[in-house]
Amino acid sequence: MTAKTPTGSLARGSLWTGAAASLLPGLLLCLAITAVAMLLQAGEEHLTGHPYVEALVIAILIGIAVRTAWVPGERYKAGIAFSAKQVLEVAVTLLGASVSLGAIVASGTGLLAGIVGTVVLTILASCAICRALGLPVRMALLIACGNAICGNSAIAAVAPVIGADNRDVAAAIAFTAVLGVLMVLGLPLFLPLAGLSEHQYGVLAGLTVYAVPQVLAATVPVSLLATQVGTLVKLVRVLMLGPVVVALSLIAPHLPASGATAEGKPGRLGFFKLVPWFILGFLVLATLRSLGLIPDGAVAPLSRIAGFLTIVSMAALGLGVDVRVLARVGARVTLAVTGSLVVLLAISLLLIRVLGID
Repeated sequence: MTAKTPTGSLARGSLWTGAAASLLPGLLLCLAITAVAMLLQAGEEHLTGHPYVEALVIAILIGIAVRTAWVPGERYKAGIAFSAKQVLEVAVTLLGASVSLGAIVASGTGLLAGIVGTVVLTILASCAICRALGLPVRMALLIACGNAICGNSAIAAVAPVIGADNRDVAAAIAFTAVLGVLMVLGLPLFLPLAGLSEHQYGVLAGLTVYAVPQVLAATVPVSLLATQVGTLVKLVRVLMLGPVVVALSLIAPHLPASGATAEGKPGRLGFFKLVPWFILGFLVLATLRSLGLIPDGAVAPLSRIAGFLTIVSMAALGLGVDVRVLARVGARVTLAVTGSLVVLLAISLLLIRVLGID
């Protein structure tokens, strides 16, 4: 009997090696930006005793500057995309190990109801603004859901359900990518201007910032409490994507016809498109931490790893932002997205005052 050659194992090994090689240039670029950002933060701490601009924000700014001066070639794209998506998903998952679900439970049902109400009111108000500016119904829904729930992820999830035109999807995603970074950089100004406490700021960030990793970038420079509260509020907000997509799937057949291509026909999404795996991972680790199944000694190392991976993903986020896109998306889209965001901020601040969150 002759021995069988393990060609299947060799093929799989070659495939993994090829995939790793394709990721390496972009990943190394993000790691280089991360190293510079961390060195600059260390320099701040040495000179002033406090990092006034955290490495997270520095990495975004360096990434934007690099992207503006030089567009990374094709060989870098896979690694940058991997850093912006998979790396940040792992970072968010690991963050769950340092969070106790008791924090959001202690906030009461009022906050949970407020988050749901904020999402619903923002969608309705945003749709009204978009329609008043003459935008098509599907474009209005994309912008409304992007602002109200989780930015690009919500736009990507809603688009196939309502049969959105590919050009509308591209315009909505392009602008929210830029505006999302501006939110991360500008939101901390609300802390002194609005006289917010760290708890209140965490709620505001969770209600208004588009993506989970962007919530980290906006809250980590403030405090651990703001980060924990902001992340938990944001995750509840993200979980609203499921019910919203289900509701839109019911009304999609009744929307007016559009010039969408065959790619824009209404479709269905699986469970993991509505509830991403990293949110489930975060909740699992948070539950284990709340039950005391993750030892205290493991929390700090996991938090440091999550922090480092988040900086890497922020570098990738900056590399994906083209500030010149603002000139291409059109005045009506710009006004619609900006107006919707202002409404979301106003509703969120009102909710904080009404609920008496301190």
